[in-house]
Amino acid sequence: MKSDSIVIIPTYNEKENIENIIRAVFGLEKFFHILIIEDNSPDGTADIVRRMQQEFPNRLFMVERKGKLGLGTAYIAGFKWAVEHKYDYIFEMDADFSHAPSDLPRLYEKCANEGYDVAIGSRYVSGVNVVNWPMGRVLMSYFASKYVRIITGLPIHDTTAGFKCYRRQVLETIELDKIKFKGYAFQIEMKFTAYQCGFKIAEVPVIFVNRELGTSKMNSSIFGEAFFGVMQLKWNSWFRKYPQKA
Repeated sequence: MKSDSIVIIPTYNEKENIENIIRAVFGLEKFFHILIIEDNSPDGTADIVRRMQQEFPNRLFMVERKGKLGLGTAYIAGFKWAVEHKYDYIFEMDADFSHAPSDLPRLYEKCANEGYDVAIGSRYVSGVNVVNWPMGRVLMSYFASKYVRIITGLPIHDTTAGFKCYRRQVLETIELDKIKFKGYAFQIEMKFTAYQCGFKIAEVPVIFVNRELGTSKMNSSIFGEAFFGVMQLKWNSWFRKYPQKA
């Protein structure tokens, strides 16, 4: 059965979560497809997905890559696949339930029925909605978003959010091969580029819950890339002509 929407989920060592997240998305009233971008997890994540593909043929898809190549490149590969297959609404979501599958229809509503081009599941648009994070990490994330707003001028409260819906036109317009960052700065670069291209961006308040199973992929080098990358992003924008929304 055809769907207008696909959820892209990058995976690396997510055997504890992957089956449950797939079933949670497929259990929603809104009909979604799922694309797994699998980075050669040694824990057997891909085997679980392959088994589930037999249960959900023509609804669950997987792209297997040769190794852990970075979050940004995983999503770029997924975006290109989704655009090629003509999905109208293309989502980013983590495998670890930090993003609630039940919020997917709310993001869809913003883009499909309220006229926005990008919908962001935002932790900070209505206060600080984060559960089970150490206070130090909450403060780092919150003030990182403030810093990004100041440097870039983005009118977005949660600039590093990784829970999003794009209309296909956004991903067709953005020059995906020019997106340079691979870690969490990728999330900032995508929002900044979409904004520079003239697309309408909405924030939808969500509650972010820290993973209970599996291991976080966050490290200090990811934050370093984001901190210095934001300045580079703003600097480069002064000399770059962005394609504009049709």
